[in-house]
Amino acid sequence: MRYKYRKAYNWNTDIAYFAGLMASDGCLYNDGRHINITSKDLEIIDNVRNIVNASTKVTTKLGQYHTSTYNFTFGDVALYDFLFEAGITPHKSKTIQSVTVPDKYYPDFLRGLFDGDGTVYGYLEPYWGCHKYYVGFYSASYNFLLWLRKVNHRLLNSTYGSISRAGRVYILRYGKADSQILFNAMYYLGFGSRLTRKYLKLRDFISADPRAKITIEARVL
Repeated sequence: MRYKYRKAYNWNTDIAYFAGLMASDGCLYNDGRHINITSKDLEIIDNVRNIVNASTKVTTKLGQYHTSTYNFTFGDVALYDFLFEAGITPHKSKTIQSVTVPDKYYPDFLRGLFDGDGTVYGYLEPYWGCHKYYVGFYSASYNFLLWLRKVNHRLLNSTYGSISRAGRVYILRYGKADSQILFNAMYYLGFGSRLTRKYLKLRDFISADPRAKITIEARVL
């Protein structure tokens, strides 16, 4: 039986954001100690290093499609246990069901998840002359996306979106009205860490839409 270490971590804005990244781009090793984040965005790695206050060396490696990615691995038993008990386990890709993040910090968790495995895309419909844009969340676990859309509906009053196959994984996709809701939730006034390029991409799509409703215009810090 695994020895239980005293918890040194509690939920807050930064830890919730980090948990979102871990639920998407993160990995817990089987040794019960080491935590890994892999991303093509160095900003993500820098955000993580600042949150966990770890100075471990960042390495690079070839990822999928032979693209260069940044790899950051560090040891922290207490944080490992905290994440494990929250629902983020080793080999989580297809088995993750939910994460027990408090409602108060859910927007930060969602922002971390969006920065990890989220996507935003859009275009101008030439025939109707209207803007179309979408926010999506990828996961290999269908049940995790079911949980995610239920929480988004309950806490943020979004629709249930749509879940469909996307190659080997699934995607939970939202239209532009829901994309505005998610933007307002994730980028509330005074929000913490974020991936700048995704923030700006979603903000620019919404800003170009004359019918968009942004209740709080977050600023790049």
